[in-house]
Amino acid sequence: MNTELFIARRLFSSKDSDQRLSRRIVRLAVAGISLGMVVMILSVAIVTGFQREVESKVNGFAAHLQLVNYDSNMSYQTESINKQQPFLNELKAMPFVDHVQQYATKPGMIKTEEDIQGVVLKGVAADFDWRFFESNKVVGQQIELDSLRTNQVWISEQLSNLLKLKLGDSFRMYFLNQNEKVPRIRQFDVGGVYRTGLEEFDRMFVLIDIRHIQRLNSWDENQISGYEIYIRNMDEVDQAEYAVRNLVLANMNDDDSLLRVVNVKRKFPYIFDWLNLLDMNVWIILVLMILVAGFNMVSGLLVIILERTQMIGVLKSLGAANVNVRKVFLYFSAFLIGEGLLWGNILGIVLGLLQHYFEIIHLDPTSYYVDTVPVNISVLHIVLLNVGALVITLFMLIGPSYFVSRISPEKTVRFE
Repeated sequence: MNTELFIARRLFSSKDSDQRLSRRIVRLAVAGISLGMVVMILSVAIVTGFQREVESKVNGFAAHLQLVNYDSNMSYQTESINKQQPFLNELKAMPFVDHVQQYATKPGMIKTEEDIQGVVLKGVAADFDWRFFESNKVVGQQIELDSLRTNQVWISEQLSNLLKLKLGDSFRMYFLNQNEKVPRIRQFDVGGVYRTGLEEFDRMFVLIDIRHIQRLNSWDENQISGYEIYIRNMDEVDQAEYAVRNLVLANMNDDDSLLRVVNVKRKFPYIFDWLNLLDMNVWIILVLMILVAGFNMVSGLLVIILERTQMIGVLKSLGAANVNVRKVFLYFSAFLIGEGLLWGNILGIVLGLLQHYFEIIHLDPTSYYVDTVPVNISVLHIVLLNVGALVITLFMLIGPSYFVSRISPEKTVRFE
């Protein structure tokens, strides 16, 4: 039997200690640990949820990787590539690839009777994955990309409000190609409205049948702006970029257009750099909360040792070594920390789930890119937080526990 653990358990469950001064101090320390765990769980859940939400929205518009003509710059007026690429089947079969789809973009201008707005048409084909826009749909149906070219387009709710366009309304767009002095005019119908909260992109993109862009650019049916490649895990984007680039180079012929792979993190560095800065804020919060909890437990442990001086003297007179007495108080501290962590986990998870399902706290999407505070409750994160808090706090208590070695049996008599 582990004697030290047995004594610590009896101390933890003892009812006669409720009247002691140390019990009140310890309760404050436990409450501090609980509050710290609540803050840590919510901090990690909110930051990771925010990062995932913004990343998913950016990737929904631009994909994780884009395969484009090497001569195309970062504008949306692109050079074409051949839709028939010899490596497509091999690309789609890569284990980290979730989906591959063709696309084309072209800038234009929407003009109504009262307003005018510059936008970017994003042409989609039958292989387009509608999951992202369906999850952010306000009203409308998917564009029917069958054998006939359709004039149906999807616009954002922001554009809909700005230009006073509703579902079913028609509007004109103007396009100006290079070396053309007279703009081309096309009329389209609003077939759907979406809202992502990412206003920079909502204000820009209009979904349209890709064949309109091919016709506006005088391309044939095999010419597109490029391919969008969706990766299963955002953390694998850099490795995926390297693998896709090697695949493209291995299948490149002298007569083909030179292709390049565009990483979404380098295409929109200001967004992803900002998201990475949030990690530093989380680490600062975690360190501060663990230090506060640790110092609370140190003060509580010292008070407990002072009030249990007689017990320490008895244990030593019975032959217990200093290390055994120290283990008793460390086990006792572990029980107290565990109690604080338990209540902190319950409260933190409940608050996180309430925000996740009921969206209690709202945000300004113009500043934060989301309408409500996003929450990502991860079992792995919670386990790591609990293990880390327990280990670090106990480690901070090792030094103060040496105080028991300064207590001798004969002094306990005088102390009493």
